Amino acid sequence: MCGIVGYLGKRNSLLILLEGLKRLEYRGYDSCGIVLSNNEEIYLYKKVGKVSELEKEVKNKNLDGNIGLGHTRWATHGGINENNAHPHYDCSQNIFLIHNGIIENYQELKEKLKKKNHNFYSETDSEVFAHLIEEYYKNNDFENSVLKALKEIRGNFAFVIFNKKEKDKLIGARFSSPLILGLGKEEYILASDPSPISLITKNVVYLDDGDMVVVDKNKGVKIFSFLNEKEKPLVIYQINWQIDDIKKENYEHYMIKEIEEEPKAVFNTFYKRLNFERLETNLKELNEIKEKLKNIEKIVLTACGTAYYACLYGRYLFEEYLNLNSEAEIASELRYRNYPYNEKTLLIVISQSGETIDTLEALKIAKKRNVLIIGIINVPGSSITRLVDKVIYTQAGPELAVASTKAFLAQITSLIILMIYLAEIKGINLKNKKQIFEEIKIIPEKIKEIINRKEEIKKLAEDLICFKNFYFLGRKFQYPIALEGALKLKEIAYLHSEAYPAGEMKHGPIALIDENFPVFILAPKDSVYEKTISNLEEIKARKGKIILISDEAFEKADYVLKIPKSLEIFYPFLTVVPLHLFAYYFAKILGREIDRPRNLAKSVTVE
Repeated sequence: MCGIVGYLGKRNSLLILLEGLKRLEYRGYDSCGIVLSNNEEIYLYKKVGKVSELEKEVKNKNLDGNIGLGHTRWATHGGINENNAHPHYDCSQNIFLIHNGIIENYQELKEKLKKKNHNFYSETDSEVFAHLIEEYYKNNDFENSVLKALKEIRGNFAFVIFNKKEKDKLIGARFSSPLILGLGKEEYILASDPSPISLITKNVVYLDDGDMVVVDKNKGVKIFSFLNEKEKPLVIYQINWQIDDIKKENYEHYMIKEIEEEPKAVFNTFYKRLNFERLETNLKELNEIKEKLKNIEKIVLTACGTAYYACLYGRYLFEEYLNLNSEAEIASELRYRNYPYNEKTLLIVISQSGETIDTLEALKIAKKRNVLIIGIINVPGSSITRLVDKVIYTQAGPELAVASTKAFLAQITSLIILMIYLAEIKGINLKNKKQIFEEIKIIPEKIKEIINRKEEIKKLAEDLICFKNFYFLGRKFQYPIALEGALKLKEIAYLHSEAYPAGEMKHGPIALIDENFPVFILAPKDSVYEKTISNLEEIKARKGKIILISDEAFEKADYVLKIPKSLEIFYPFLTVVPLHLFAYYFAKILGREIDRPRNLAKSVTVE
């Protein structure tokens, strides 16, 4: 989950490394560091904490160098201190590297290297690889030394490596952790995701598992597999992210900026994929697998975190409209199950980053069994997009706050479009089809209407700031939204919050209800409205404090957050927005680190 960036070119690498690390900081912010070099000097700086601390450290130093590495860490092996911060180096301080991932056999390798008189200064698994390269570098062949070292390690990793003795060269390698090469004019950049790369170029090469790339200032780029040592052609893509999309602009936090971008994320995801005159979809990206999709009898959706809640929403959606057996599975569990896939199963994997390790591993297992797989992904070129059969790209744009908001709405928008498409190719007469098209067209405006009332939600957060425990209840389509509301409070406010299907309340959890345990009840006027209101009555009878989110008023609620009326499948678009805003304002009042909450990273790329 760490962020890595390496630069080789004609500019001073310091500014590019610092700006690149700021854009990667959502991946880890326990510590950070840089190393850069000119023809004479090596400059190495590490700091515990955020990139801003590192920036202060080097601000008034006259550092220059056209080659360098930068790293922002999410700690796995070893505590949070400067010794464990990256970049790491070998005994001679010639080999410097940055690493994202885990070397599973590092202890075994470390003991072998100690016997060969290697001295270690950190507790990390990453440092071992620098010493392993050093051990093989006795023949003064940098590339071959890295290649031999790669063949000895087990685990998942992305490395960028620099050798003091070969200052015109960077080497990168990846296996189950993301690494992208950016090709500029007489300059190169390697990074965990496209955001730092967009600083210098839009031309990228997506590295695959087992790839090793050698970037030479004089000889250009060479890519080959360290698994079979066969050279590979350079396949160049263009990234579509704009630098302005990544800026915070005048917002205090990325999270509130991204919440306010939710209407745009929904609109951008559907507007080219729906023909509103003919009431049909335009999912050209799935045409090649249309015949296979016609025969699908079961859908399995899998993801982690917020994306898993989108899967739960999709399960209800496909069962309700397509009458298809549908299951939502947590990817970190699915990957260890002997799941009974067959030729009539469709697997849908959902991930904002396209790099989520558990989702990626569950996908690989299904792929070995020849399962048809569709990805719903936000980041083009990411690892999952290159393994699935077809991709539906959400159009949320870059999402940099650790807590996902706008990407979630883009994901459930994509599921609605896919549901309509499957109905079309299977010849299913879709109920409420005209109303669905009419409603999706105006749902962004309804979301805006709620966002425009953010001061009301801020006031609610102020009123409830003294409470330390919250319940979130919902039925059917609202249950995933209850889970999402509880997760957001956990993530950024560090509060105890739980979500349950509303009907499960009386099966145990109601024992906790009293006047000090507020309950969010999601009860729009849908098919289960009366049932959910009955649960509200049960809680009120036990003096529970109730926050109702509904398009209906109810006098027994302590607070009511009104939402516009809609169709049942679109109510989640409206009930989730006030929950995102509530969590944001609650965390802000408490003074939390909203964009970079403790212990978390956005893209979970280690198990």
